[in-house]
Amino acid sequence: MKKTVLITGATSGIGESCARKFAAGGFNLIITGRRKERLETLAEELGSDSGVDILPLVFDVRSLSEVKSSLENMPSGWDKIDILINNAGLAVGLSHLQDGDTEDWERMIDTNIKGLLWVTRTVSPGMAARGSGHIINVASIAGKEIYEYGNVYCATKHAVDALSRSMRIDLLKTGVKVTNVAPGLVDTEFSLVRFKGDSKKADIPYKGLDPLTGDDVADVIYFCATTPAHVNINDIVVMPAAQGSANHYHRI
Repeated sequence: MKKTVLITGATSGIGESCARKFAAGGFNLIITGRRKERLETLAEELGSDSGVDILPLVFDVRSLSEVKSSLENMPSGWDKIDILINNAGLAVGLSHLQDGDTEDWERMIDTNIKGLLWVTRTVSPGMAARGSGHIINVASIAGKEIYEYGNVYCATKHAVDALSRSMRIDLLKTGVKVTNVAPGLVDTEFSLVRFKGDSKKADIPYKGLDPLTGDDVADVIYFCATTPAHVNINDIVVMPAAQGSANHYHRI
């Protein structure tokens, strides 16, 4: 029987790469995001190419009511989620704390922390009751270290790191696995969102080095999700070869 994977933030970047990777691996998919057209196009493409069943759900993880309405009223046969990939997340703005935009802060906190919590709180009880499942949280090197201008984004990813460790302990006796995946620089829409559409600024972090791709991170997530039943990868950091830490790069 095919397992079912729920991926949040599947319309681009790491989430889209995960959808492609798991579909190719024969998993049925529930893919979520806010961009309806992108989501439905991806679902149609992957369903046609891979032959797996795909359910696209359009909702905003920041809204608990939307999360519950979408995930608690799925069509028959979709209620057993084997793997949850909490991927939806973003950085907005890059400024010192004293100059920060509080609306940017709220957007990051509501997406990166609350969104992860709302989805996990809705999905995890079923996993715990069945005695199986795997929750994979996409964190960041910003959840391990801080860097100048990162302040609130770093705080939200530190929260994801802490929540992953807490979930691991809280769910230990239920048989549900928990994994924290912390990437370094990944070339996706991430930087474009952070700089609010300014493509020139968005290119700066990747100048002179080869960053990770969404596919690179999806490969790591897939590896973590397909280990034997008695193996759990608690925490994994994946970096470009040219990045040594949140603050150390080798640029050519």
